[in-house]
Amino acid sequence: MPGAKGWQYRAVARDEPVLITDAADDPEKELRRREIRYVTMMLIRVGCLIASAFVVVQKPPLWQLWATLLVAGAVVLPWLAVLLANDRPPKRRGPARPTPTTEATSAIEQREHKIIDHD
Repeated sequence: MPGAKGWQYRAVARDEPVLITDAADDPEKELRRREIRYVTMMLIRVGCLIASAFVVVQKPPLWQLWATLLVAGAVVLPWLAVLLANDRPPKRRGPARPTPTTEATSAIEQREHKIIDHD
């Protein structure tokens, strides 16, 4: 609305739509993120194996320590990769919803009853 009290409307180009629900992310996108995480960790594992072989051949100072750490990383990383790849993302925390308050009511109403004599 140009000219309305100095405010101008500008369309904002967005790549993704505005999220108006608390539904989970697209399962395909989530799977893709987990696959990328797994492959990255496996590439780091391959790097550990190659580096450990290089350290053993070159024998720099403290090469036994470096080789042990690299081999330990190569052994532990597959386990971590599987755990992290199978892990679901944490649920989003939205604003706290107030708990509904219910008043304690009895099943039978308590009220005065008229007593009618039959005499």
